Amino acid sequence: MSNVSVDATESAHNDNQPENNTRRRFLTVATSVVGGVGVVGAAVPFIASWNPSAKAKAAGADVEVDISGIEPGQLVRVMWRSKPVWIVRRTPEILEELAAHEDKLKDPNSEAEQQPTFAQNRFRSMKEEYLILVGICTHLGCSPQHLKDGAFEEVVEGVPDGFFCPCHGSKFDMAGRVFQNVPAPLNLVVPPYQFVDDTNIIIGSEAEAV
Repeated sequence: MSNVSVDATESAHNDNQPENNTRRRFLTVATSVVGGVGVVGAAVPFIASWNPSAKAKAAGADVEVDISGIEPGQLVRVMWRSKPVWIVRRTPEILEELAAHEDKLKDPNSEAEQQPTFAQNRFRSMKEEYLILVGICTHLGCSPQHLKDGAFEEVVEGVPDGFFCPCHGSKFDMAGRVFQNVPAPLNLVVPPYQFVDDTNIIIGSEAEAV
């Protein structure tokens, strides 16, 4: 009986073998499919993380500014690509000052490439009245202060208006040109920009003057 019992068991085992093999194959395939879905699911957010966020895209976008409300002599600040940009409406008196101290400047003719071609002039601007600069010192990246109405004469004799960096004492005139004998090696950067019309500018791209 024992043998029969054994034979019967073996027979039953042999009879179920195709079914067991089929079940194993099904489980193997199902596990592989689930695993594959998991890998794909994990990869989607990983790949998506390579793409810039909306905030990052916005940070690199052009900035349009309405300059109609800027008073003569006033400086306003805007952010462009996470950098402070100054827009100054210069008075006729400020423009006249620019020719009077060029012998004190490191690069009065803006020969270093710190500005678009259209701004390689005494005024470092597309339109003389409006100065547009990145407000970051070219020494170690501090933000200079705007000193006007004679206050700048405390740091540069005979020059009533300009920019002074309190970190290490660098000085710039009202065209962003750096004075001699200071740590900053270069003039302040003029960003690319264009006039959409007489009262609106776009910072970040260039075009011909309107």
